[in-house]
Amino acid sequence: MTSTVGLVARFTAVGVAVLAGLAALLALAARQAGIEQATESASEVAWVTAKGVVEPRLDAAVIAGDPAAAAGFDRAMRQYVLHGSLVRVKLWDDTGRILYSDQPGLAGTSWELEEEELAALRAQQIDSEVSDLSRPENRFERPWGKLLEVYVGVRAATGKLLLFEVYFRYDAVDQAGRAAWRQFAPIAVGALLALQLVQIPLAWSLARRVQRQQRDREALLRHAVDASDAERRRIAGELHDGVVQQLTGVTYALDAARLGNPDEAQRGEVITRAAADLRAGIGALRSLLVDIYPPNLAEEGLGSALAELAVALERTGVRVNLDVRDAERLTPVAAGLLFRTAQEAIRNIGTHSGAEQVDIELVEEGEMVRLVIDDDGRGFDGDVFAERAEGGHFGLRALSDLIAGAHGRLVVRSAPAAGTRVEAEVPVHDPGADRRRPRRRPAGVGAASPDDG
Repeated sequence: MTSTVGLVARFTAVGVAVLAGLAALLALAARQAGIEQATESASEVAWVTAKGVVEPRLDAAVIAGDPAAAAGFDRAMRQYVLHGSLVRVKLWDDTGRILYSDQPGLAGTSWELEEEELAALRAQQIDSEVSDLSRPENRFERPWGKLLEVYVGVRAATGKLLLFEVYFRYDAVDQAGRAAWRQFAPIAVGALLALQLVQIPLAWSLARRVQRQQRDREALLRHAVDASDAERRRIAGELHDGVVQQLTGVTYALDAARLGNPDEAQRGEVITRAAADLRAGIGALRSLLVDIYPPNLAEEGLGSALAELAVALERTGVRVNLDVRDAERLTPVAAGLLFRTAQEAIRNIGTHSGAEQVDIELVEEGEMVRLVIDDDGRGFDGDVFAERAEGGHFGLRALSDLIAGAHGRLVVRSAPAAGTRVEAEVPVHDPGADRRRPRRRPAGVGAASPDDG
């Protein structure tokens, strides 16, 4: 059994890993928010510059390329626009010709405008993107490294639509993202750390409770094993000291009569005594069967026996929905197998499952009758069954073999926190009465309860 310290240590380690992951996600989200905010700020600067500084100066002379007008426009750009992180200005017409740039080598050159740039020009809108420095028209911006370019549609005094493009250093955008992370990091990480610290005492308490439940469960299982062993020893003792001895005596008597060549009177006496011993053995076996199966199963049928099991389970506080309308045609063998299945399943439910509701249904489908027991308990991992069987717990596994021998099947489906469903199906008639009936391929227990006794 894992110690409390070990369980809490694992919980804390997982919590720290989750905390680190959340902190990383928060850092990414905060940085992205800062970048978006910085991009919006750059776009606002570009818009104000385009509409407040550039557009009023776009007269006919500037558009026509008059040297004096161009020089005045250049002085205005350098005085009012080219400051701080804004490092480049370009003015385009709709043919892709650069009418003006603070880089003289670009003025008068023509390049192909992209769809986004043309859309901003025609709709007089604003757009932004990380500059593609591999494009030839951006060769003069490469020394600055990564840049954010913002383009705004402007209208000249002549009515001509133009595109005003500005370039910002991207490190200013990165700095805004880092600043946003530094602003929110202490609060976010502190809250996560506080949550982790609050959970540790709860995890410690839960681990202690789980371990106590495991110890109680192990004690119950040991008790169940001891009780099962004692019951098997009792049955074996009664068989050995009773029926087995009687049958052994009958065997010896019949062998002696066969080998001794007795006369008619002696042979009749041996047969009479053997018949009496056999009747006594049969009576003993019937008495043993009465111990194994409740009297009302034979006297009143499976429906009454299941109702009695349901009432006993309801006394423990579990709600039981019982539907056994199709229980009249069953043979004693089928009724016994289904009752043993219900007895085993209900014993596990009442003792270990923690279920609040159990549905028990018995339905006849053609020549087969199916018993379904469905609970909403805690369920179990199917892999546990093999381990339990190795420890001597057979329960539903043993019943599966008996039901398969009767041309039926038993399936148990369960998952942790998803309850358990037990389905047993057997023929309505006696399987031995119809040898021509093809034997159904039995499906064994898919997963049996770890608490099978």
